[in-house]
Formats: sequence, C-alpha cells, structure tokens
Amino acid sequence: MLARVWSASLVGLDALKVGVEVDLAGGLPGVVIVGLPDAAVQESRERVKAALKNAGFSFPLRKVVVSLTPADLRKEGPIFDLPISIAILAADGKVPAIALNDLLFLGEVSLDGSLRPVAGVLPIAAAAQKLGIRALVVPQDNAREAAVVPQLTVYGLENLQQVAEFLNHPNRYQPTLTDPQSLSAAPVETLDLRDVKGQAQARRALEIAAAGGHNLIFVGPPGSGKTMLARRLPSILPPLQFQEALDVTQIYSVAGLLKEKGTLVNTRPFRSPHHSASGPSLVGGGSYPKPGEISLAHRGVLFMDELTEFKRDVLEFLRQPLEDGYVNITRTRQSVVFPAQFTLVASTNPCPCGFYGDGVQPCSCSPRHRETYWSRLSGPLMDRIDLQVVVSRIKPEEINPDQTSEDSATVRQRVQQARQWAQNRFKQEARLQCNADMQSRHLKQWCPLNEGSRSLLERAVGKLGLSARATDRILKVGRTIADLEGQEQLDTHHIAEAIQYRTLDRMA
Repeated sequence: MLARVWSASLVGLDALKVGVEVDLAGGLPGVVIVGLPDAAVQESRERVKAALKNAGFSFPLRKVVVSLTPADLRKEGPIFDLPISIAILAADGKVPAIALNDLLFLGEVSLDGSLRPVAGVLPIAAAAQKLGIRALVVPQDNAREAAVVPQLTVYGLENLQQVAEFLNHPNRYQPTLTDPQSLSAAPVETLDLRDVKGQAQARRALEIAAAGGHNLIFVGPPGSGKTMLARRLPSILPPLQFQEALDVTQIYSVAGLLKEKGTLVNTRPFRSPHHSASGPSLVGGGSYPKPGEISLAHRGVLFMDELTEFKRDVLEFLRQPLEDGYVNITRTRQSVVFPAQFTLVASTNPCPCGFYGDGVQPCSCSPRHRETYWSRLSGPLMDRIDLQVVVSRIKPEEINPDQTSEDSATVRQRVQQARQWAQNRFKQEARLQCNADMQSRHLKQWCPLNEGSRSLLERAVGKLGLSARATDRILKVGRTIADLEGQEQLDTHHIAEAIQYRTLDRMA
C-alpha cells in the first residue's frame, strides 16, 4: 500500500515542501530511504523502527520503501523522523491516509516514541500558508515557536500515540494558541550610557549611528572607553517592530540558537566575534549553509573589537554584505541567501603599542610598524565606515563620581524621533529602514544641498580625495544629523559635522 505525508526542508531561510512517500512492497523485510538523504535521515530507519515498536505499533514485516520528493533536493537532519513514522502507519492502515493531505509534519522521534524538538520550525511555519498547508503537527516543545506565526493552526503533541489518536479523532485535540502579549521574551538588562564619563564627541557619534544605522569605528589608546561605548549602542536603539522581530527569530531558529521557544527575539542582536574568527564563521557556510555572525546580527549590531587584529582576508568578507545588506553563499549543490542588514561598530588602537597620538604615554612604534598595522584595513572597507572617531584619554576632571551623564533612555527618545522622521520619508520605499539603507537615487531626492553645503562638500572631496562611495555616505550622515534636529533641508553645518567624522581620511 502507498501513503504520502507532507513535510518541509530548509534551504537557507526558505522552506520547500517535501513529500514523504512510503510503499509497502513484497520481498525481504527492510527499510530503504531514497531522495538524497544525509546521514541523519538514513539513521532515521533505526530510530523510527524502534520508536514505532516501543509506542505499541507493530512494524510491517515487508519491504518498506521511503521516497523523499523532490528527489534532487538534499534532505538533512532528524526533522523527517515524524513524517516517515506517520507515513508508515498510514501505509499499514493504522491511521487514515485521507487525513494527511493538508497537514505538515515535523519532528524527531526518540526510541520510546516521544517527540523531540528540532531547529528551524519557525521559518517553515512562516511559509506554511504559501505552501498550501492547513495545519502543522510538531513536537510539543516546538508548538509555541510555530504558533508565533499569526493565522496558522499548530498542534503540539508529545508522542507517536498522540499523533495517531489525533489523526483518527482530530476533534479531541485543540490547537496551540499564543497570546500576542506573551510573544516577547523576558527583557534583557542593557548597559546604560549614564556610566560613560566625558567623551562628548564619541557619544554624539554613537547617537548618529543609532539614528541612521551608520557604521562606526572608534580609534584610541587602551582604556579610553572604546569598548564601553560600543557595548552601549543597543541601549539607544529603537525596539524591534513585529516583522523585524519575526525575521530575527527565524534566523536564530535556523541556527538552533533560539533559547526561549515560543517567544520572539525582542531585543536587537549584539554579536561580538573574537578576532580569531574565520571568514565562514562571519558570513556563514558549511556543506549545508547556516547563518554566520553577520546574519545573526541582522537588524542589530556587529561589534568587532580590536579590528586590526582580525586577518585582512577575513575583513574583506564584510565588504559585500555591508554594501548590499545580504550575503549569498554558493555551494556545489545549492545557493542560499541570508539577510545581513546590521550596523558595524568597531574599535582599534592607533598602533601596535596603542599610544600613538596620546598626550601622556609616548608611542614606541616605528612608522613602519604603524603602516603595517593599518595595512590590515583596506581602503574599500574603510570607505564603508561612515563615522570614524578618535577617542582620547579621559581628562582628570571628567572622572568625577558626582558628575552625571545623559542616560540611554533620553538619547533613545531622540533616536526614535529621528527614525520616525526618516520612516515618514520612506513610506513608498518598503525596503528602506533607516538612512544608511538609501541608494544613490534616493540621495538626489532626499539629500538636497544648498549652495553653501554643496561648495563645502566639493572642497572636502578635493582636499581629502574622497571616493564617490565616501561622498554618498557623508550625505547620508548629514541627512541623519538633520533628522535629529527635525530639519528637512541639509544645511552647511550638517555637512560640516558629517565631514568631521571622516577622521581617518583626514589623517591620510
């Protein structure tokens, strides 16, 4: 007898419908799985056989042929254990085959017949309606995660006996419901700008970066507060919107990093890879590509401490994602696209010893050593960093415990107002989230210059030798500064401040 059950497979973040067909044929008893299964799928033969027997079902003493369609799509992971088990029961007449037509099954089975959670359920659930699916049947531990998707029926069950009973008597089970108010995970305590003493220019650059989504680098001696400032950027970013939170949660679900299943990631990601990280760990990869650090930082912050300690070839991996907002990973069997719209925040010392330009500690590095040190950062990469800020040593009078600084909540309010100003401008451009996302054609429309600001920009381009990309980024930063002031027109002082943040260009 022949039976078919529907499941799904992930290619990047995209879910593809997979048919699990089982035929009970004559011949010696055994199980054959075809359709490009990986090792984990091949091993499901033994798991499914033991699970069905321990769950109280007799395993058919016939040749069992399992076909995973489409046959040219690579199938991976234990996600197909449950659909294979149900398809065998349907082919053996234990459950009605007609009830399987518009259901989708996902899950791993234990040897005792219980269902274990799997990674990647959320993006499959998000695509279920487009796949023509009426309802999902998943392990209980995955139910709230899948139910996050609105207008989707999800049944969370604990073992194979419950799944079989559900198929025979569906009215006895109620779908998993999720209260929209409970979707957000528990709030994570963030660091506050109140703790930062002095550093007025660096704080201003941090606010501009948050308001416009601009990339930022801090350069200064050890102990000047570069890392302290960078780690407080998430505290002034606006909260994630529902669709943004859903996108971020899908990425973490595919990566298997979703800690609280059934909740959305409600804080903007902050990823801080070590300087020994490899290129594939940053952009993602593997035989079956998984998201890397830049995709895990989507809609959030990628902090690269000690930027000049990263290998140059690793840093070059960032150039295309910084420009396009996504990364395309190509392998022999498949090509996947992961989103990567993040704000890059970096910090570095000015030289190997760290004290070049410091007014207190003399530098012990030769010009040759400093040149070699900075050669790890290519010109095209630095072109993509909008705000380049020199952070100086804190002055003695600034280290006053009684002196209070502006807190993150106050700064975040200004950031949200500036972003709202930009969002009103982007009503007809759904892909634009902040000023950093603007393309050249948008600059002509939304960054008009008067005669004074145009003349100033032309002089800066000629004197500093700025590229066209760097010039565009000055306009974007100027647009954000104007938004923070609530002004539509870009004035001379907006462009002048934006030029000041090209510190490393002015030092060249």
